[in-house]
Amino acid sequence: MLRRFRATLILLAAALAPAAFAQPFPAKPVRLVVGFPPGGESDIIARLVGQKMGEGLGQAVVVENRPGASGTVAAAAVAKAPADGYTLFFVTSGHAVNTTLFASLPYDAAKDFAAVSGIAAMPVVVMVNPAAAQRTSLSALIAEARANPGKLNFGAPGSGGTLPSLAAEMLRTQAKIEFATIGYKGAAPALTALLAGEVDFSLSTVPGAIGQIKAGKLRAIAVTSLARAAVLPEVATVAEQGLPGFEVIGWFGLLAPAGTPAAVIERLNREANQALRAPDVQQRMRDLGAASLGGTPEAFARLIGDETARWGAVVRRLGLKAD
Repeated sequence: MLRRFRATLILLAAALAPAAFAQPFPAKPVRLVVGFPPGGESDIIARLVGQKMGEGLGQAVVVENRPGASGTVAAAAVAKAPADGYTLFFVTSGHAVNTTLFASLPYDAAKDFAAVSGIAAMPVVVMVNPAAAQRTSLSALIAEARANPGKLNFGAPGSGGTLPSLAAEMLRTQAKIEFATIGYKGAAPALTALLAGEVDFSLSTVPGAIGQIKAGKLRAIAVTSLARAAVLPEVATVAEQGLPGFEVIGWFGLLAPAGTPAAVIERLNREANQALRAPDVQQRMRDLGAASLGGTPEAFARLIGDETARWGAVVRRLGLKAD
């Protein structure tokens, strides 16, 4: 009888053990995977928001840089991670482009991730070298390109699938102009070429170029948002300069592996939105030329879906493929 009683206690203890030792989320640091090297705009914003989220979570949010293949290396790592909220992907607008740009991917962009929150959005800026005195506006650049078809050189930052390069292609189509494209291995070499006068114009997300613009080394002649950028209020939009409705926005956000519990997603979303409301985070975002997004997981999922469809159509129309 006594042996049977002891056996019952052991079975009961074993059944209750998981509940007894279960800890509320988060019980350990959260890993935030960034698909680009340290120091770039993705890394800067991820660390800014991650640090603030960590304060609210009571656990560190540790940024892990896993660059390669336009962010797809990082995406694949997160897609395969346990769906427990402890691994997040700092996703960029390139994620929506990659779905069509790459012939195959080691993950399903539509099924392998759960949206957590939008983080930030920013326009692309069109720039020229200040030594070109006649290029004072995008309208002037377009007029020059029309008068000299194929003669102007565009310094492309990276492959044809980067957001600035896609914005340039949209500009080519909507403005009905022709120009030569010279590719560079990233935004920094393209801007160096523009500074040296090797190309006639280039495009970049605002954070990547704001320092050179503010220093007067580059001249910003347009931004691709529908409204002017707060950090460059004197620079007219593309839409204001003869191409109504033109809009290209870069964005960032958080994704978790599909299957992450709804309660964990809700907690992460709440902390992300709280972090974005912090005055120091908002000020740093403004300095970078970015605007906070925030919002619900559902709203961010809709944004990703809309952008994937939009850029998929552009990539297919242009016949672009990943190198």
